[in-house]
Amino acid sequence: MKFFEHFGNYTLFLFSLFKRPERFRVFIKQTVHEMSSIGVGSFGIVSLISVFTGAVSTIQIGAQLVSGLVPDYMLGSFVRDSNIYEFSPTVTSLVLAGKVGSSIASEMGTMKVTEQIDALEIMGINSANYLILPKIIAGIFTIPLLVVYAMVLSIIGGTLSGVLSGIITPDEFIRGLRTGFIPFSVTFSLIKAATFAFLITSISAYHGYKTEGGALEVGQSSTKAVVYSAIAVIIFDYVLSDLLLS
Repeated sequence: MKFFEHFGNYTLFLFSLFKRPERFRVFIKQTVHEMSSIGVGSFGIVSLISVFTGAVSTIQIGAQLVSGLVPDYMLGSFVRDSNIYEFSPTVTSLVLAGKVGSSIASEMGTMKVTEQIDALEIMGINSANYLILPKIIAGIFTIPLLVVYAMVLSIIGGTLSGVLSGIITPDEFIRGLRTGFIPFSVTFSLIKAATFAFLITSISAYHGYKTEGGALEVGQSSTKAVVYSAIAVIIFDYVLSDLLLS
C-alpha cells in the first residue's frame, strides 16, 4: 500500500509542475543554469568512469577470446556494442543518480524545511514549476549528451587499453569498430538516457520537495532519492531493452 501511496503522490507531483507556469524568459534562464550545473558539474566524473569502463571491458572481453575461434578484430565490435548498448547509458546514469540526484534532493529538502518553498507559494509562484521543471528539462537535454560523450571516451579508453596491453593492434581494433555497426544502437542508447534523465531528476526532486522535519530528514530524503532513482534506472533498463530490442 505504501508503494501505491507514493506512486499516486508522485503522479500528482508531476501534474503540479505544469500548473501556473512562470514567464518563458524566467523558465529559459533557470533551465540554462540547471544545464550548466548538471552538465559541467558532471563532466569530470563521467570522463573518469567512461575511460576506465572502456579500458576494463577491453581487457575482460579480450581475455575470453584467447581460444582463436573468434578473429581478434571482433574485440573492437564487442567493446563497441557493450559500451553503446549498456555501459555508457546505464553506468553513467547510475553515477549521475548518486551525484545529480542527491544534489537535487538535498537542495529541495533544504528549501522545504527552511520554508523557502512556502514563501514562494505565498508570493503566488508555483514553486514546483519554478524550481523543479527546469531541472527535469535540463536533465533530459544534458544527460543524453553526457552519454554520447561517455560512448566516445569509453571507445577511446578501450582502444588505448587494448593497444598498451598488447591484446590487439590499433588497425584491428578500428576494423572491429567498423564491422557490423548498427546506427539504431546509438538511438536506443539515447532513448534510454533521456528516460533515465527524467526518472533521476523527477524522483529526486519529488523526495526533496516532500521533505518534512529538519536536517536529519533532508539527509534521509537524499538517500531515498539516490536509492529509488537507481532502482528505477535498473527496472526501466530492462523494460526498454525488452520493448525496443526484442
